[in-house]
Amino acid sequence: MTNKELSQSEYQEFRQFLEHQCGIVLGDNKMYLVKSRLSPLMAKFNIDSLSELVKKSMKISERALRATVIDAMTTNETLWFRDTYPFEILANRVLPEFKNNAAPVKIWSSACSSGQEPYSIAMTYLEYKAKNPGGLKGGIRITATDISNKVLDQCAVGEYDSLAIARGLSAERQKKFFTEGSKPGAMKVKNEVKSFVQFRHLNLLDSYALLGKFDIIFCRNVLIYFSADVKRKIIAQFRQSLNPGGYLFLGASESISGLTDDFEMIRCNPGIIYRRR
Repeated sequence: MTNKELSQSEYQEFRQFLEHQCGIVLGDNKMYLVKSRLSPLMAKFNIDSLSELVKKSMKISERALRATVIDAMTTNETLWFRDTYPFEILANRVLPEFKNNAAPVKIWSSACSSGQEPYSIAMTYLEYKAKNPGGLKGGIRITATDISNKVLDQCAVGEYDSLAIARGLSAERQKKFFTEGSKPGAMKVKNEVKSFVQFRHLNLLDSYALLGKFDIIFCRNVLIYFSADVKRKIIAQFRQSLNPGGYLFLGASESISGLTDDFEMIRCNPGIIYRRR
């Protein structure tokens, strides 16, 4: 196998293809990212060069290759209880607002990657219930979506290797919410935690109507990859998907300022959340 360099024109064409397919905007200087993510696929698909692989992936007839390439370009590293404070805000400020709900509080973890976020939300809920046994009588229901079918399959199994487990998960939570996995050092999410989460395939560029309405949406560290126009479209669809007064959680470096007036910004020190007007 040769690793023939992508030409600048091929890279630009692939950038446009990726933005059209899933909204992700690659910068002018991200050729290295394409090489590192896609070079391992050459052997798998018996393709001689990176240039040929990229060209073939843009053909409608090459469905398997196209799906694998999009998976590779959209899969991002994540960790448990990322940034900590969103889950503290959820437990201490947001969930108590729903304490008298008879119906389940519906939460959407969008672009859930390998599942750490929705499972962290479920663990946060269980810890909240342990401290407030009379609250949230209707419980919670978490819908977790991602564009990658490959990671969704892994999420549903809920087994993580020792490296993934070590990223943000305390020994206490490991003991409380996990059991031994099938491989040495691996751990598996307990069924008690998994029972709250349903995983579904979704491209954020598509309609969200079939998901129903939510009280809380997590879309953290995702909008940074999209153009301003795509961000506006996604935020507008989130508004439609949220019940009035529902909450939107974004990543620490993300903001919807200048994109919409449909949300009220709430400072939580640390952290900011957005409430649908």
